[in-house]
Amino acid sequence: MTHHKLAHGAWVFVGDGQKALFLINEGDEKFPNLRRLSVEEHRDPPTHEQGSDAPGRAYSSVGSGRSAVGETDWHEIEKERFAAAIADRINRAAQSEAFKQLVIVAPPKILGDLRDAFAKETETKIVAEIPKDLTHHTIAEIERLLTAQ
Repeated sequence: MTHHKLAHGAWVFVGDGQKALFLINEGDEKFPNLRRLSVEEHRDPPTHEQGSDAPGRAYSSVGSGRSAVGETDWHEIEKERFAAAIADRINRAAQSEAFKQLVIVAPPKILGDLRDAFAKETETKIVAEIPKDLTHHTIAEIERLLTAQ
């Protein structure tokens, strides 16, 4: 991972589709000091609570052909919804000038979902995007990984 200079007040978002960790740099570029702003966990109900239908069937309009329709991945849909809600929160914070710099740390799929939902104003404040899942790391480990040379 490359070294990232985080200005005082810069936000760091670490998320994975089920957990969102918002950090703020209370230090400076030379001596960063990440502190937790908030943590959000998204409850992903079991599949039987989200959808119980069997996969559908598609019938050909000509002949007797038929095929199965793929099963819906309800957990993936919930992760996408959570990412959209997080992007909305980050967009509102960017509009209200809550931060001047933003670092996004998320697995590639979630990073893409976030990117699709970010407003132009938010995009201008992003100084780094890191395609990794660091949600199970401590804040000290995240700080060390972001500032390691």
